[in-house]
Amino acid sequence: MSNINIGLFGFGVVGQGVFEVIRKSKNAHAEIVKICVSDRTKPRRTAVDPALLTERAEEILDNPRIDLIVEVINDAEEAYRIVRTALLKGIPVVSGNKAMLAKHLPELIEIQQTHDVALLYDASSCGSIPVIRNLEEYYDNDLLLEVKGILNGSSNYILSRVFDHEEAYDDALQQAQELGFAEKDPSFDIEGFDSLFKLVIITVHALGTYVAPERIFTYGISTIHDADIRYAREKGVKIKLVAQVVKVSDEHFTMFVMPEFVEPSKYIYSVDDEYNGVVIRGECYDRQFMFGKGAGSLPTASSILSDVMARLHNYRYEYKKQHYLQKPAYTTDLSLKIYVRYSQTNILHVLHFEHIHEQYVSDESNYVIGTIRLSELIEKRDRLRAPDLFLANLPIFFLDRDR
Repeated sequence: MSNINIGLFGFGVVGQGVFEVIRKSKNAHAEIVKICVSDRTKPRRTAVDPALLTERAEEILDNPRIDLIVEVINDAEEAYRIVRTALLKGIPVVSGNKAMLAKHLPELIEIQQTHDVALLYDASSCGSIPVIRNLEEYYDNDLLLEVKGILNGSSNYILSRVFDHEEAYDDALQQAQELGFAEKDPSFDIEGFDSLFKLVIITVHALGTYVAPERIFTYGISTIHDADIRYAREKGVKIKLVAQVVKVSDEHFTMFVMPEFVEPSKYIYSVDDEYNGVVIRGECYDRQFMFGKGAGSLPTASSILSDVMARLHNYRYEYKKQHYLQKPAYTTDLSLKIYVRYSQTNILHVLHFEHIHEQYVSDESNYVIGTIRLSELIEKRDRLRAPDLFLANLPIFFLDRDR
């Protein structure tokens, strides 16, 4: 079996992990022959032959020796230019850039089909969990009802330290940064955008439909307060940052990212630290659960290696569900049950609840639990960014099936 010659874009934490994993794998039949970086002189943890490094993308994109490009850079727009150029040249690509994919996936799918070239990206969603390929191959039918889970290891690590170790939120965040699970600017993780982009990609393979990120309600954990943590503990639940796509009828589905009160009976209740957990629900097979590390260099690199090995056998996504005659349409015209904690903001003047189930007022903080339209949350999402507010979802879907 001949080797695959790889051109690697990016040599940061993940890129160095890819380099180490491919070098250690005895059966990878792959060799990294060129690495494109922004600065060849930058000190790096992994020792590498300087002759492999280049600052010119053309040395990879125009190199006839290159059989496959692996792209793991941080800049989403630069990643898009690299991936698009490679695909148009007929060079297959493995990418881990969820922000780039979530924004440009329809175009990249079209290029794959018109230029007969493959783009694989299992590493873009849930780290070491092979959720994309499972949705593409095993769940390649219309029986799927829901994909729901913890898709971001950084925020989950923080919440685990808070609920399992009783640490303060700020201390847990700092610890996540020191361990490399969260960036110096952690907003991409804790505001829910990382989970959002992964959910967009997952939905394409779960239901065959693309929904642009800006159309999806997304709310993170940055404003969580001691009062919210205390309320959750009193109720015997944990708060987790959860993303979900769910069919609400044969004709419609919805999707959103929000903190959620998770009961001990749920699979994701015990998904802690930097791990991810994904529940896939279907009409005939009830629930199936996948669990694995969702943050860190080597878990992501192992997923990249899996895609590299798949290309060795000419694997590609077929996007079968995009060709179904009756794909469900995205809707926000449905009701959710939510918890909102507030202090200065008069939340009842901001949001129009259909029904208020519970309300509490105190000198420190107030909360309301009520039923509200998802479309209302999307319309008011800018006003919901106030620092004295925190929202959490109270699950309503499939409760009758979980008894």
